[in-house]
Parts: sequence; structure tokens; C-alpha cells
Amino acid sequence: MIIEHKLVIADVRLVADFRRYILYWKKRFAEQPITDFCSVIRTNSEAPLEEQDNYFLLCDVLPEDRLLREQLQQKRLREILEQQQRERYDTSFRSMCMFCDQEFTGNRSVLLNHMAREHAFNIGLPDNIVNCYEFLAVLQEKLDNLQCLYCEKVFRDKNTLKDHMRKKQHRRINAKNKEYDKFYIINYLEFGKSWEEVQSEDDRELLCNLEEDWSDWEEHPVCAVCLFCEQQADTTEKLYLHMQKSHGFDFPKIKSEHGLNFYQQVKLVNFIRREIHHCRCYNCQEKFQSKGELISHMEETKDITFLPPRSTWDQPQYYFPTYENDTLLCALSDSEDLITEDQSEDIPVVSEDISNLKALKQSSVLNELLYEENKSQEKF
Repeated sequence: MIIEHKLVIADVRLVADFRRYILYWKKRFAEQPITDFCSVIRTNSEAPLEEQDNYFLLCDVLPEDRLLREQLQQKRLREILEQQQRERYDTSFRSMCMFCDQEFTGNRSVLLNHMAREHAFNIGLPDNIVNCYEFLAVLQEKLDNLQCLYCEKVFRDKNTLKDHMRKKQHRRINAKNKEYDKFYIINYLEFGKSWEEVQSEDDRELLCNLEEDWSDWEEHPVCAVCLFCEQQADTTEKLYLHMQKSHGFDFPKIKSEHGLNFYQQVKLVNFIRREIHHCRCYNCQEKFQSKGELISHMEETKDITFLPPRSTWDQPQYYFPTYENDTLLCALSDSEDLITEDQSEDIPVVSEDISNLKALKQSSVLNELLYEENKSQEKF
């Protein structure tokens, strides 16, 4: 494209689906002149006109291009997460260890943990890896070609390669090799960034936080989303008022009546979000074709007003958010007045009887340990 069409695409390696990307712009260039989308770069500008060349730069500075890249990234992320989820729970995995030829079946974590524990070969936590079969095949091919996985030098025979990797502690992969990036989930999470960029940003943020001045810190709006519709609010108070007036769901009242602490509120929010996501009434368990039908039913029957039995939603599984970055969870508060005197009295306190301090010291377990220690030292 550069030679024949003078088209330069910025950050091409970060485009999630290059084929779809090219097909999209091929169609757009057929509809409008390329100069409507691309910046023009003129080379040899001081040379005669016939020796000058115009190159066209396509990059995400153009809003249309950035939107396309983001959409392709989101599509790929969904596919990768679905693939990773399948691999995490797959029990039909079967593969040979690359170092001892032992066969492993079941879940992929069995093999990966074996290589880390028995052969000091660690490619990362199983849950951080995707397309594991392909990853292992790439590594096995390199070993079959007598290539070190870390320094990538090629050796004359298998025994020499093994000795090299053991003595040089090269039983690891080369993190700078971009070929491995597609096998780690972190490379799919942030638009337009590789794992190195994400990690360097985390390191810089950590260093900045050490010297950060909080004197001019200002709170930002929460932008939390309603439990039952798409309404957003910049404070929890406004959101609670909306849910009460529009849906008849009084969160502060429920929190107070049931004495919910912070973690119980988290579980309740995640439970309601999950039931609404599945278009299921959390009281009568009736399912509906759409979210609108569900909310209408719950408001008409008043099912939206009351909670099901605590045992239904106060479960460990609801510690995990239904939706990523659910801002409402961060805005929940734990009221101090929920801790009553009765609750504090439930905690048993056993006091130590010190009426006969001398007898206590003589019968102390610590005293017996010291006695045994002194006897063992006398032997030497």
C-alpha cells in the first residue's frame, strides 16, 4: 500500500482486525476522495514538481478512524474473553510436557503448573493466557528447531540446547518477542496499547503517587447507573431519588430496614443487576422477553419494592460485579449506626485469670518451652 498507493497507516500493528479495517476504508475511499480522510505528506518538497511525491497518512486522529479501531478492538476483546472462558473450564485438554514428555489431561492449568514447578519454566498464570494450544505449539516448534526460547539462539543438538537453557537459566520466554503478545489477555484489554505500555503506565502512576499532593484534590461525579433502567446520575442521592420516584425502589429504606453493611449492599446490587440482565423478576422468578416488559411487570405487581429472602441474594457469588466498572458499587457507604450495642455484645471476650499470677507463670506454656530450650542447650 505504501509503494503502490502511497497510503501510510499509523500504528498498524495495534489494529485489532486489519482485514475488516482495510475493507472498511476501501469502501469509504470509493465514496469520497482520500484527501477527505487522510493528511497529505509531501516528500522532496524542494525538488522539481515531477520528483515530488504525496503520501496519505491515515491515523486515529480522524474521529471516524478512531471509532472504527475501537469497535474492532471491542469485538476482538469479546471474542478473546469468550475463548479464554472456554479454556479456563475445559476439561478435555491433552498435551505433552515439552521437557519430560509426560502427558497431561484435564485442565490446561495442570500442565502449566507442572512445567513451572518441576522444570522452572513459567509462562505466567493459566488465567492470563489465551489460545493455549497454539501457544504451546509455537514453543514446541522452536524447541524442535533447537532454538532457545529466551535468547533465541540455535544449537547443534538437543542435549546442547537443554544444557544451555539450564545453565543460563533460559527456561523462560523472551518478553520482547511480539510473537507471544497475542497469547496474553493483557494485550487485548486497553485500546491501542501493548502490555509494555500498560505496565510502564502502572509503574509511572505508582511513582507519581509516592509524591502526590492531595491538597487540591476534588471529587468527580460518580455517573452511576440505575438498577432498572439506563438513567444516570452524578450523585447517589439523585440516583436513589430517581429509583424511588420512577420505580418504587427505595434503596436507603431497604438498607436501613435490613441493616445492610457495605458487603451486603454490594451483593444486593450485583444480585439485582444479574436478575435484571437475565430479564427475570427477582421475586417471582418469571422470565420476560425484554427488559421493558420485566420492569413493567415488577412495578405493576410491586415485586420491585420488596426483596426476596436474604438467603437468595446474600451469597458469596454476588461479591463479583455483574457489569465491569459498576460505579454504583464504589459509591456505596457503610453506616456506622448499623452497628448496635446488641451486635457488639455478641462478640465473646474471655479474660485471663490473673488472681494468682505466680501460679499462672509456673503453668504457662511459654515457661515450658523455655525450660525445654534450656535443657537442649545444656546438652551441647
